[in-house]
Amino acid sequence: MPCMDQISVLFNHPLVFDGDCTAADIAIMGYVADLKDGLRAFTPQERRNIAIYIAGIMIYKFGLEAFNGSVVALATNRYDYESIQSGRPSRTFERVGLLTGLNQACQCIGSILIGPLVKRYPTKNVLACAVLVFGLCSALLLIIDAATGGTFMPAAYRENHPKNDWSYYGDYNTDAMIPVYCISGIAYGMVELIRRVIPRDIVGGHVQKLRKMDSIVHIFYEITGTAGAFITALVIIPQLGNNKAFIVTPVCFTFCATIWFFISELDFKRRKSTLHQHEKPAYWKAAFRGLFLFGESIWVGGRILFTSRKFIWLVPGYAVALYAHRYLENGIAPQVARRYLGHSAWSQIMVGGSNLGELLGALAVLLLTNTIQTPMPWLRLDAIMLLIVWYIPFWRPPVDDVGQAWIVAATFAPISFGWAAGDVSLAAYIQASLSRLESKNKNVSALGAVMAFLYSFYIVTYAVSGTLLGRYLDRVYNESGGTDGGNIREGLMFTAGMQMTIISVLVFAATFVPKGALAFNPKMISEEKLDEDEPVELKGRRDQEEIPDVPVFKESSKKSYCTSDDGSEPHIEKKASEII
Repeated sequence: MPCMDQISVLFNHPLVFDGDCTAADIAIMGYVADLKDGLRAFTPQERRNIAIYIAGIMIYKFGLEAFNGSVVALATNRYDYESIQSGRPSRTFERVGLLTGLNQACQCIGSILIGPLVKRYPTKNVLACAVLVFGLCSALLLIIDAATGGTFMPAAYRENHPKNDWSYYGDYNTDAMIPVYCISGIAYGMVELIRRVIPRDIVGGHVQKLRKMDSIVHIFYEITGTAGAFITALVIIPQLGNNKAFIVTPVCFTFCATIWFFISELDFKRRKSTLHQHEKPAYWKAAFRGLFLFGESIWVGGRILFTSRKFIWLVPGYAVALYAHRYLENGIAPQVARRYLGHSAWSQIMVGGSNLGELLGALAVLLLTNTIQTPMPWLRLDAIMLLIVWYIPFWRPPVDDVGQAWIVAATFAPISFGWAAGDVSLAAYIQASLSRLESKNKNVSALGAVMAFLYSFYIVTYAVSGTLLGRYLDRVYNESGGTDGGNIREGLMFTAGMQMTIISVLVFAATFVPKGALAFNPKMISEEKLDEDEPVELKGRRDQEEIPDVPVFKESSKKSYCTSDDGSEPHIEKKASEII
């Protein structure tokens, strides 16, 4: 068949092209046709909202990369500087592990505090306000640094920065960064909860639509993340210093909030005005009730996961894999940048490589969404790629050579490729499969409960292991000479190599647990077809009479945190127990 005829079949219009197609040409045309059909699957309003959402999230991601990267590098330098000035043994990575672990734990608190608001106001308004709050919180460290004598990096330091000299930092106890970063974590959690809710609000519960939207958003998100990490490491920090580099964050978040305000109100419906004021719970009462229901969600989610072959594999497949990815970026990257290369800011170059891998992973899911229909092949690839870190303990790069940071970035890219592809595909699978599961609990949904447990499992694991492994690396560094030539290679043999090997085995083994998952590329797992529209909990309650055969959550006369009193508001996902 002539090549132009094949193209005409794919795109439904004639194109001028001479010659015959190779197998590669046909495959590429098929992927492009799938992409085109995927974009056509969205309605005009969905496409408009997706475009606005992507524009805002790109600006948000740039500000986020500048903030998180600068703060981790700042904490690393400050703890080392305190150790050098006082002559005490280093405790740098123990405290940095605690800093990042508590920040992530506080994200849970933020998601609980934001829960009552999404029941009363349109999601996009709450999201815009949450980003503004995050911007204000990110400015706290700037204010503290300036108030204690901190300045921008001296011009003379930009070309040749003296080793271990950070006298232009503010004169405050570095441990003060921990509560400030925790406050930022609360605001971060508010944004992340709503950011994870909006996709299903925009496109509904169809797994293919969710997967396509998640992939498209993830692609643009990681394009900005990659650029943001590189610009932060190579431009902003060298020009302004770690202590001032995130001055761009409040500005970015303000622009982001303004853009997101123009998203339509989706399916939000306000409470009927006939409700009496005393029937509307006070915000803090609802927030504390959210805290109680969050604990209940963890219990219910754990019971769902550990009593079902269909879901138990999600613990290593999602939570443990997520922990490995975060430890790679927030643990291994700063350790290598500071102890191997001597420049903590270069960890953002490594994170940039990781973000590039995530971008390619999300793009692969988008292009192969009809070819690879389950998360299993991606999770297996993720497990294998984790073994790449074994080169780090045996690597001896020259100090002060930025080219070595690019080498690490290149090795992080395939690791994050596997994780991102698995994460995007798995997120769509979890949302689609659990939205079909009827909850026996009157207060929490199965989806929210399972996600609460998985994310809490990851948070606790990271908070504990990040601190303990950091303490171990500090001990190895101090015993091998500390500031007089100490290294952490022996420690990385266990914290990087052995740890990632164990995680690799767990994740790989988990992919064979569900029914039907033994195939290399299974078309269906647990004998459940998810490629058809299924009313989500919101639609299930409203359309119960029209679709009587679809299991929905049972109505309860008891007030539920997940629904309004009259049942008119979106049943969420918009709840405190779903924290990602």
